Amino acid sequence: MSTIGNPVVVSPCFPRSQGREPVPRPAVSSLWFAAYTAPRHEKAVARQFEVRQMEAFLPLYRSVHRWKNGCRVKVEQPLFPSYVFVSLGRPDFVRALQTPGVLSLVSRGREPSPLSTSEVQSLRSELPLRDFEPHPYLVAGERVRIHSGALAGMVGVLVRKKNHLRVVLTLDLIMQSVSVEIGVDEIEPVRT
Repeated sequence: MSTIGNPVVVSPCFPRSQGREPVPRPAVSSLWFAAYTAPRHEKAVARQFEVRQMEAFLPLYRSVHRWKNGCRVKVEQPLFPSYVFVSLGRPDFVRALQTPGVLSLVSRGREPSPLSTSEVQSLRSELPLRDFEPHPYLVAGERVRIHSGALAGMVGVLVRKKNHLRVVLTLDLIMQSVSVEIGVDEIEPVRT
């Protein structure tokens, strides 16, 4: 019996054999996730994602590092230590977790939580055009210390008013407070 002219039925689960083209798989929508890495493994993880043909984003900034012998060297460091952003579809979760240096995908509960695609795209497009550096995470209502300027050394509570940061300073002795507009580069969180 001849098979010429007979249609070949191929299951979508199995690729064709004998040198024929594989069956196209349906497109899987991918979202951005934050992969939590072992300390100081961010660059290696980003390279491993690239080898595995997974889209990754590792924002780096340049800083001057001073060695013990007094030499100053410019080094590239991760903007978000221990995190690499990776674009994944649901089937790729296991492959990402099997990547050397990846400890977990950031999640809330059992499922990895996707990041806002617009936020990641904004970071990817805007960071190369600007001068940037890491800054401690600040939350409105948190106690902060002013470290520069005329009010250096004072401690207050961070608040937001419209698009500006303000620090509310309290003088306990006279039970009065004042709200001062301040730049984000002038404050630091108070460590307890």
